[in-house]
Amino acid sequence: KGTIHLFRKSQRSLVGKLTHEFRLVAADRRSWKILLFGAINLICIGLLLMWCSSTNSIALTAYTYLTIFDLFSLVTCLISYWVMMKKPSPVYSFGFERFEVLAVFASTVLAQLGALFILKESVERFLEQPEIHTGRLLVGTFVALFFNLFTMLSIKNKPFAYVSEAASTSWLQEHVADLSRSICGIIPGLSSIFLPRMNPFVLIDIAGALALCITYMLIEINNYFAVDTASAIAIALMTFGTMYPMSVYSGKVLLQTTPPHVIGQLDKLLREVSTLDGVLEVRNEHFWTLGFGTLAGSVHVRIRRDANEQMVLAHVTNRLYTLVSTLTVQIFKDDWIRPTLSSVPIANNILNLSDHHIIPMPSLKAADNLNPVTSTPAKPSSPPPEFAFNTPGKNVSPVILLNTQTKPYGLGFNHGSAPYSSVLSQGLGIPALGAAQGFRTGFANVPSRYGTNARGQPRP
Repeated sequence: KGTIHLFRKSQRSLVGKLTHEFRLVAADRRSWKILLFGAINLICIGLLLMWCSSTNSIALTAYTYLTIFDLFSLVTCLISYWVMMKKPSPVYSFGFERFEVLAVFASTVLAQLGALFILKESVERFLEQPEIHTGRLLVGTFVALFFNLFTMLSIKNKPFAYVSEAASTSWLQEHVADLSRSICGIIPGLSSIFLPRMNPFVLIDIAGALALCITYMLIEINNYFAVDTASAIAIALMTFGTMYPMSVYSGKVLLQTTPPHVIGQLDKLLREVSTLDGVLEVRNEHFWTLGFGTLAGSVHVRIRRDANEQMVLAHVTNRLYTLVSTLTVQIFKDDWIRPTLSSVPIANNILNLSDHHIIPMPSLKAADNLNPVTSTPAKPSSPPPEFAFNTPGKNVSPVILLNTQTKPYGLGFNHGSAPYSSVLSQGLGIPALGAAQGFRTGFANVPSRYGTNARGQPRP
């Protein structure tokens, strides 16, 4: 018999979780319209695929893939509604906005894969061109065009609307924009329709339908079947060129990069933050696009020790919140401490070095020019020494070696720790004979001759 857990929650399967979330979305009346269009889209896709098989037209197949892309866009719109219903959780602390970014990226990439499949099939057809039946070619073209335009204009798809405006223009949009400028120069009233740039989805639907109409006319007049393959290649290239900028933009959002159009504004805001009262430094700043139109960021702010943390945090958040909606600011005070020079005796537990340790000392460059009273060179042009009696100065820094044990060194001298004040009574560091304590300095290379007179004879 197994253990019975009374309060354990039952774990749902993946299908159960998806069903629960779908019911949550379907409870909203705004989703009913999308679900209705999705059902009609499935019926149209089935009819168009049957007509593609009966006509043996690969151009109509390429155009049908745009209808399949419309189904992906409807699913993305449902995900957008689901994201608005969900609240941030401990697992997804920033919310679920990146799901709609992922949906747009997946939809555009799948559309490009379909375009590559059409290009591969078209290359094979150039080697052996089959016969094209035009019985339902024109009917399928107008059915697909009507449904695509009706879906794009009836459903307000927020994610794709934002991506189509924020992403860079495709080559099809650029060529149509050049043509529109020429037409609007002749007929100025059309500028509100063709300028500044057309919707890329509406544009590709119209361009694909126009290519299929030309294909139908040429096949009916001259039985030129190769034009169907050429039209399929043109529709595939237009699809790839339209979806590629959107894939790049949504991919950069998924990679948490900083949008190029807000870099200048962010630099300006960071300069303003660095000039606030109490702010010493702004560092480790990182800003990225969380979702479509949502910017997130984190920044570290170093402030003075006497500054008010809450006041600085409020000012920094107020400046950056105009551009960054989801912001994390970490405030920490300055931990820089000025070093102090202590004149008290050094404790025994600070330096616990044995007598066998040798600490290298800076070599004395001119030992003959040393003054017997101080440890600094006696030069007429040099400033007076800082300290006297072998205390640390600018040029030589002696190290005091402390040892609690007393060991003989040849002549019966006792070397031990001595107070720093007792050094003043022992001249230049010569150990005191017969004393209970001695003093040892780092002047191991100082000769017994401390100076010479002008004639080169030693001084007394």
